[in-house]
Amino acid sequence: MPRKPSDGVAKVRQAIDDRLSQIAEEIKGLENERQQLQGARDALGGGKAKRGPGRPRKSTSSPSRANGAQPRRRKRRGGTRADHAVKVIKSSPGIGASDVAKKLKIKPNYLYRVLGDLEKEGRVKKDGRKYFPA
Repeated sequence: MPRKPSDGVAKVRQAIDDRLSQIAEEIKGLENERQQLQGARDALGGGKAKRGPGRPRKSTSSPSRANGAQPRRRKRRGGTRADHAVKVIKSSPGIGASDVAKKLKIKPNYLYRVLGDLEKEGRVKKDGRKYFPA
C-alpha cells in the first residue's frame, strides 16, 4: 500500500517540533547558568554598573592627556614593517609584493604603500613587479 505524502510531512514536522523543544530546554539551562555566573560576579564585587538611558558615559581620557601631554605609545618590537619588508627582499631578491605580504602576514594593499616609500628612500628597487634590495 503506497504511503500518503502527508505521513512524511507529519514525521518531519514532529522531528522539528521535538528538536525545537530540546533547544528551548538548552536555552533555559544556559540562561540559568548565566544568572548564576552574574550572581557570583556580583558577590565578588566584579559587577559593572549598567549605564541607563539617561546616564552619561564615563570619560575615557586619562588625566595625563588633560594636561596636553602626548599619549603613551607602545614600543615596537623588532623594527618596523618597512624594515621587515627590506629583510624579506634581501633574503629573496626578485620577490613580488604579494609574496612579501604573505611572508609578513599582512595585507598586500598596505604593503604596496610601504614598498613605495622604501623605493623613494632608495632602500629597494622595483623592476616590473619584482623587488630587489638597493
